[in-house]
Amino acid sequence: MMRTLAIKTALCAGLALLGLSGCKSTGPQYYYGEYNTAVYSYFKADKLTLEEQISILQKVVEQAAAKGKPVAPGVHAHLGMLYFETGNTAQGNQHFIQEKTLFPESARYIDFLMNQGKDA
Repeated sequence: MMRTLAIKTALCAGLALLGLSGCKSTGPQYYYGEYNTAVYSYFKADKLTLEEQISILQKVVEQAAAKGKPVAPGVHAHLGMLYFETGNTAQGNQHFIQEKTLFPESARYIDFLMNQGKDA
């Protein structure tokens, strides 16, 4: 009887440990940094200049690389749009291509944006 109780106790403890080990939470898949701030500033257009917004997003890209995390979807696309607005089409195209490379599902939209930039 004692032996059966010990086995049941050990089995319950093992199952409890196994169950708790599955509860480990993971962080976000992508690194966002101050991306939300930059997007908000872009649409409000009253607090940060385009150059300041570019600086914020460049830091997001650098911090993501430093942390070994992929940059969030849309960061390179947003950087591309900002560069186009400042007249730097080469940098804009570079970031659009980077967005398409990292997130192939965005290719149609990025192609649309790139074509808009050529028409401007």
